[in-house]
Amino acid sequence: MTRLLIMGPPGAGKGTQADLVAKRFAVPAISTGDIFRSNIANETDLGRQVKPYLGPGLYVPDELTNEVVRDRLLQPDVADGFLLDGYPRTLAQVDFLDKVLAEQGCELDHVIVLKVDVDEVVKRLHERALKEGREDDTPETIRSRQDLYLEQTAPLIAVYRDRGLVFEVDGLGSVDEVQQRVAEAIEQPPQPH
Repeated sequence: MTRLLIMGPPGAGKGTQADLVAKRFAVPAISTGDIFRSNIANETDLGRQVKPYLGPGLYVPDELTNEVVRDRLLQPDVADGFLLDGYPRTLAQVDFLDKVLAEQGCELDHVIVLKVDVDEVVKRLHERALKEGREDDTPETIRSRQDLYLEQTAPLIAVYRDRGLVFEVDGLGSVDEVQQRVAEAIEQPPQPH
């Protein structure tokens, strides 16, 4: 079984790497951002609830995000593992995820942290917004997400580092180069804590 979490600032290439790693290890990639955007596009009840947050680049409240993740982790296709992308983003979400996994008798195996240069991140996000027509990737929103990441999400790395689960990977380079670095990190045993 492979239970993974990929972290890094918005635009670090998490989604791209999550999809590739999920295929390589035959586990589903679970992206809360993708779940939210799909629900907005389909005008579901969940979509209507999260749209006011995503537009200005705010985090969706923990209670709502937690329930989406709990529901997803109870699906049959995650029985043999998963890769989380975009969750958890707060310390409260870490606690919630720990409880959900403990209820299933498991825990995370690896936390991959993609490290990138901020200027490169801004460039990536701008290019992605142009290619995909993502309205939520305005320059103001990009800055807001970077600030939120530093304030709320970066401290989670310390929590997972204390558990011996963090593997930092250089996120710059070709997609294939980064994928190889990520795969090599995942194949290493967790560090003693």
